[in-house]
Formats: sequence, structure tokens, C-alpha cells
Amino acid sequence: MSNKRDLKKDLNYVFGDIIDAALIWQIANPGEDVAKSEAIIDESIQNFDSLITEVNKRDVENKKAHFKGIRQSLETKATELVTKINSL
Repeated sequence: MSNKRDLKKDLNYVFGDIIDAALIWQIANPGEDVAKSEAIIDESIQNFDSLITEVNKRDVENKKAHFKGIRQSLETKATELVTKINSL
């Protein structure tokens, strides 16, 4: 079972890498419209904030199941964002 600290680190790394990829795309494509990549960055920040709020909940009955659900949410949201970056 992962602990809260490791889960927070994973959230930071995953969403940080997604934001970095969007910024690199902006630098590599200066003539393109940056509105789509900015939307991806904003969505990444919103997802990070919502998942951190879920991690910090204290009144959870089954912590193991709660953290497992957060990990699954992280995986699906990260996959969606990476797909959006790849389609730019």
C-alpha cells in the first residue's frame, strides 16, 4: 500500500510532466495557436488540485480503497491529457 506522501509525489511528477510537455510544445511550435495547450495546462492544474483535495481528506473509512481510487483517477486523467497533447 502506498502512503500519502508517495501519492502526493506521484501527483506532482505526473501533472508536472504533462505541463512541461505542453510548454515544450509551445516552444517547439511558435507559429501555432497556444490556446489549446494553455487549456491543457489549466486542466492539469485543476485535476491536480482536485486530487490533492481527495488525498488530504481525513474522514475516510477505508484508506487503502480511497488511495487506490485516487491512483486510478490519476491514471485516467493523465492518459486523457497526454492524448490531448499528442493530438496538438
